[in-house]
Amino acid sequence: MSITAERKQELMTEYATAKGDTGSPEVQVAILSERIKNLTEHFKDHKKDNHSRRGLLKLVSQRRRLLDYLNGKDAARYQTLIGKLGLRR
Repeated sequence: MSITAERKQELMTEYATAKGDTGSPEVQVAILSERIKNLTEHFKDHKKDNHSRRGLLKLVSQRRRLLDYLNGKDAARYQTLIGKLGLRR
């Protein structure tokens, strides 16, 4: 269900705004999106895992808050990020 360190590093280098960037909203949203994708795959096999479903809802709301923040600060960065990640909105 969790992502590997290698995959996390790949996401950081792909979505970083500067060299060594690990905390920008783009990187955080990309990592959260990967975790959300993994959890949704998990729920296809484990339909009654309600404890993990609560964690999924927390991840989705955290990603939503980060995207709202980014949209308020810089709408162009927001648009490019949701385009790269393939998110609806």
